[in-house]
Amino acid sequence: MKKVVVIRDTIGRKLSLGVCMVIDEQNAIAFTSQSLERGWLNNARNISCIPAGIYKLHLEWSPKFQQKLWEIYDVPNRRECKFHAANFWRQLNGCIALGKKRADIDNDGFMDITDSRNTMKRFHKALEGETTAVLHIINSQLT
Repeated sequence: MKKVVVIRDTIGRKLSLGVCMVIDEQNAIAFTSQSLERGWLNNARNISCIPAGIYKLHLEWSPKFQQKLWEIYDVPNRRECKFHAANFWRQLNGCIALGKKRADIDNDGFMDITDSRNTMKRFHKALEGETTAVLHIINSQLT
C-alpha cells in the first residue's frame, strides 16, 4: 500500500505549509509537491488544519467537486476532509491542497501555492490503481 506523507514546516493561525510526498511500495518517492492547509485552531471544524497523526485515505466520488478525490478518514470530530485543488488558504475548510511552489499570488502577505490543478492531477497519477492509502501528517515547524 502506498503512503502519503505531509510534513508541515510552517504552522500559523491562518495557514500551514509543508511538503507532500507519495511513497510507493518500495519506499521510493513517486510524487512530491508543496502543501497548503488552514492554520492550527485546535482542530475546529472548517477553520483548522487536522491534527498531526496517521489516517486512512479512500478514493471517493465527491458530489461537491464532481470528481473522485482522496478523503481523509478517522480525523477526530471531523468529516469530509479531502485533498483537492486550491491556491489560497481561505479556499480550504479543513482540507489539504497541493501545488507546485509557494508564492504570494494575491499580494495579501500570506503564502499561497501555484498550479494546484495540475499538481493534483500528478498526485492522482502517483496513486493510480489504488483506492486506499495511508496518510502520515507530521509537524516539523521550522519557523
